[in-house]
Amino acid sequence: MRRRDFIRALSAAGCVSLAGCRDSTQALPPGESLGASMNTGHRLQAGDMPSPTETEHVRVVIVGAGVAGLSAGWKLAKAGFNDFVIAELEAQPGGNSRAGQGAAGPFPLAAHYLPIPTQEAVAVRELLSELGVLIGDPRAEQPRYDERFLCAVPQERLYRHGRWEDGLVPAVGIGADERAQYKRFFGLMESFKRRCDQGRRAFALPMALSSRADDLVALDRQSLRNWLLAQGFDSPHLHWYVDYACRDDFGTRADAVSAWAGIHYFACRNGQARDASGDAVLTSPGGNAWLADGMARSIRERAGDRIRTGSLAFRVIETGDRMAVDVWSPTEQRVTRIEAEQLIWAAPLFLVPHVFAGNASLKAAAATFSYAPWLVANLTLARFPAERSGAGVAWDNVLFDSPGLGYVVSTHQQMRVRAGATVFTYYRALAEVDPAAGRALLLGTPHETWAEQVLAELEGPHPDIRQVAVRVDTFRLGHAMVRPTPGLIWGTERARFAGDFPRVRFAHADVSGFSLFEEAQYRGILAAERTLRRLGRDFVSSLA
Repeated sequence: MRRRDFIRALSAAGCVSLAGCRDSTQALPPGESLGASMNTGHRLQAGDMPSPTETEHVRVVIVGAGVAGLSAGWKLAKAGFNDFVIAELEAQPGGNSRAGQGAAGPFPLAAHYLPIPTQEAVAVRELLSELGVLIGDPRAEQPRYDERFLCAVPQERLYRHGRWEDGLVPAVGIGADERAQYKRFFGLMESFKRRCDQGRRAFALPMALSSRADDLVALDRQSLRNWLLAQGFDSPHLHWYVDYACRDDFGTRADAVSAWAGIHYFACRNGQARDASGDAVLTSPGGNAWLADGMARSIRERAGDRIRTGSLAFRVIETGDRMAVDVWSPTEQRVTRIEAEQLIWAAPLFLVPHVFAGNASLKAAAATFSYAPWLVANLTLARFPAERSGAGVAWDNVLFDSPGLGYVVSTHQQMRVRAGATVFTYYRALAEVDPAAGRALLLGTPHETWAEQVLAELEGPHPDIRQVAVRVDTFRLGHAMVRPTPGLIWGTERARFAGDFPRVRFAHADVSGFSLFEEAQYRGILAAERTLRRLGRDFVSSLA
């Protein structure tokens, strides 16, 4: 990207010039820029990887130890199968469900909650039962959950016009016409939630269980914004709320999100709990790391040390009746060829054109996927900062009409019993610019610029945020999540990756078209169960 285009993109994304973003009279707290191993990953594009010097043989190789790869390994291990390895580029497994650790305790690096699972999400409930968070029968209509993981109330609030409001839908000063549109919109979403076609819910979770009715599938061919306008929804505040929801779940604005995907966001969840409301979420100070760590621990206990971190899978070749995966260890400067009967590709699909030899049709299909770049900032605070008037502090704190989405409070579960230091985890999807420009911003913008911008944004609701901030770390995710653009969900390209190839299964959440824990876990377990069938192994399905 040329410098002129970079500065233009930076301005569009809401940041001032690189030189003038920081007030020289106010020192920034210490901190650093973290992120996925982009420099190592970018070597794939250069194509200058060394040749293998040794060969290893296993029956199954899994590439990627995010939620999908861990779920695949978890299922294989539960089935009593241990002849597999998981190759992971990063220093720790978990993908977008990893956590950091600081003076105020753990904090999320990306994904930070899991909604109460639906009855369709059988495998999620099975995992939660194994981890001791779901108590009793995981197939019960209203199971009980460990209250330590149920998000403490209040769960969410909105900062708007200088004060905090309860909930996330703008309420103060909204006229009768817009309120009527609110009511009609949520009524329509409720009707979608209740609709069933031949035993399938209109919008199920996992999405593969959804109805294929023609009128529903047709929703995928237009944007959510255009669908809203066609239904007569022109309320500016309703459009803001829907746009916020799309940025929050998809990293993309409503005018670039498939209407099917957008409605799925509002209509797919109908989970129930005996001791919590249906819209409750499960969380912990480290976000979703407890889920990833739980699966990794289960794999170790059942199958031994199968996860190899710091391992870049950079070449995949099908050789007769085997799959060959070349893996580079940057720390050891060594390349190992892993030959396996079966491959589960649980890494993002955008890597396929750079890694798979041949397979021109798969490469072309992968090239149609696009990815949202994100910035996450973790602010370690000596104490909770000063508050503006209105609704009291919540776990999820959203900023109206702001480039950022807001922040979650890492210590919200314990605030009633222990005051003191805390961490605000701030999220921002760079949705104001196209994804390539957003990735250029993440790479080219100094940590100090991002830290200053985050502090300036949070000074509105918390005027003394600079005085209480003792550290600000930024985390860059260039390809944080796949974007469910119009035509992707029910298009032929996505369907191609959902198939069961003779020696390869694709298992990332990308295969579903959007990044949710439930989707990644479903794809990983489905890939593992298909692999076990290919190997002639008996097992009890976690998806039935």
